[in-house]
Amino acid sequence: MTTRGSLRFGYGTNGFASHRLTDALDVIAGLGYDGVALTVDHPHLDPFASDVAAQTAAVRRRLEALGLAVVVETGARYALDPWRKHQPNLVSAEPEGRERRVDLLRRAVRIAEDLGAEAVSFWSGTPPRGTSEEEGWQRLVPGVAAVVEEAERRGVVCAFEPEPGMFVDTLDGVLELRRRLGEPEALRVTLDIGHCVCNEPVSEAACVKKAGPLLANVQLDDMRPGVHEHLEFGEGEVDLPAALSALVAAGYTGLASVELPRHGHAAPEVARRSLDALRTALEVS
Repeated sequence: MTTRGSLRFGYGTNGFASHRLTDALDVIAGLGYDGVALTVDHPHLDPFASDVAAQTAAVRRRLEALGLAVVVETGARYALDPWRKHQPNLVSAEPEGRERRVDLLRRAVRIAEDLGAEAVSFWSGTPPRGTSEEEGWQRLVPGVAAVVEEAERRGVVCAFEPEPGMFVDTLDGVLELRRRLGEPEALRVTLDIGHCVCNEPVSEAACVKKAGPLLANVQLDDMRPGVHEHLEFGEGEVDLPAALSALVAAGYTGLASVELPRHGHAAPEVARRSLDALRTALEVS
């Protein structure tokens, strides 16, 4: 397990899409990870399944037996529309579409409560071309408010992720969203370390410092400036030791989970290499 400070490493189940969920959990635990970032999707704990409550209870028992912590991720590509990736979303033009996304996120919050998850992570989505900034905010804020209300009622932490190419694409955007919502305690931040290199104006360590105590979920991967492609560590320009050192200095105690959704063809070996790289980077940080 983790050897310095209180950092705990997890692995995203979206990188194990070719595995049964139970098998993925076994492999992740067997490699020595501390937890999982569980993307609720049709291959793994479908939030729309008729027996989702029973499935969730079974997954919680398995997580507890393996000693794995969990955060819930909601970035399934085709959960709501088999033709259009990540649609509809919280900034879609049609109110009915935004309501469908809110419904999915509320389901994820209920799953997170039943799993005992540390956070449920989500993002804004990409607005239709021609949407003004103020239109985007007018669509986004009520939907996020509804999800946060559900989370507050259930004692679940929401972690909002700035995603390159989406309406809220930087950490400053998340802070603006919190401001518009009155800075609710239940709405915090997901920070993808790779996105800091890809899309943020400051370094990985500076992003961690800016998020500070609002950090509730961290994703780990490598990236190159201006290119939103999740890479294995060492293939991009992320300063991994500096990023991990910043997380330790910030007192971050949540999961920091590897996110490599396009590496499922070699998931066990990629996960093994990733944990080796993280442990090495932690030792020299």
